[in-house]
Amino acid sequence: MLAMTIKCHNTLALLIFIISLSFYENDVAKGDNLGASFIFGDSLVDAGNNNYLSTLSKANSPPNGIDFKASGGNPTGRFTNGRTISDIVGEELGVPNFAPPYLAPNATGKVILNGVNYASGGAGILNATGSLFVNRLGMDIQVDYFNITRKQIDKLLGSANAREYIMNKSMFSITIGSNDFLNNYLIPLLSTGTRVSESPDAFINDMISHLRAQLTRLYEMDGRRFVVANVGPIGCIPYERSINQLKENDCDDLADNLATQYNAQLKDLLSQLNDNLHGATFVLANVYDLVSEIISNYAKYGFRTASTACCGDGGEYAGIIPCGPISTLCSDRYKHVFWDPYHPSEATNIILAKQLVDGDKTYVSPINLRQLRDL
Repeated sequence: MLAMTIKCHNTLALLIFIISLSFYENDVAKGDNLGASFIFGDSLVDAGNNNYLSTLSKANSPPNGIDFKASGGNPTGRFTNGRTISDIVGEELGVPNFAPPYLAPNATGKVILNGVNYASGGAGILNATGSLFVNRLGMDIQVDYFNITRKQIDKLLGSANAREYIMNKSMFSITIGSNDFLNNYLIPLLSTGTRVSESPDAFINDMISHLRAQLTRLYEMDGRRFVVANVGPIGCIPYERSINQLKENDCDDLADNLATQYNAQLKDLLSQLNDNLHGATFVLANVYDLVSEIISNYAKYGFRTASTACCGDGGEYAGIIPCGPISTLCSDRYKHVFWDPYHPSEATNIILAKQLVDGDKTYVSPINLRQLRDL
């Protein structure tokens, strides 16, 4: 009987050891994964925050989300047919779940340790941007909300562990700036006063000054790994091509020149922050050149068109009326660079994300996002 008892204890001890070893091996396997992804920005990366706002900027109706497998093809508030670029980057870097929208009821408790999405359709760097949509979460508000999340993580992990987790296991992704031009400086009639009183130089300087303060606030809340996207070739989106009645291969010069000018200053800003904020790494995602490459050589990437929206109506490129339940919908969504008048399709987002995760300095510098994760 005693021998049997000893044998049982030995068997139990061995079982516990094997289980413990299994958990340890799993933890080691997960060691290369990103802990948390905190996402800030506009409709390019909004995962549904605007669903919870009284706003004119919403994507919570079909066919938006038609290819988003996690929802069974139902709309989630993402302004595309499937995953956003941030969703795909998170998957590539090993984040176990999509970061929930900050305003969603389930964005509480331990869920936030995988990250939170603060992005909002219509948002800009400047607080006035997107006012025509009535409500949106501008970048200042998004940073305010992260401050609340930061305190919640303190309570979950304890202040010392929380600081280590934010500094060493988290990435901060910022995709913003397009709306400051499209839905602020370039709006006919509404922006005339601003454009008369403020030169492009002054307006862009204002944007850079605000963004510097916003990024510095995130650093002061222990953010250390940052990826900041520049503004894409907004003069080439179906909306701009439609309202300006451009030829298929032409882009609006005013919008593109503003984006190019801002992007040059953003590059300088990130270089300064890398020099001046100890321990931080700011990576520039050169979305402008990457999207321009896809638009110029769309057939090489398997697309049929880089000018016409898959979902939308109005003008030659279906670029005036946003995507909604009664919109014209293309038959092959993966052959379109653009999903709607403003936003890329999931097929485009996949190309963008994979270049940023594993690409070279042509499109992501000084290091790519996998290298940023592994610092």
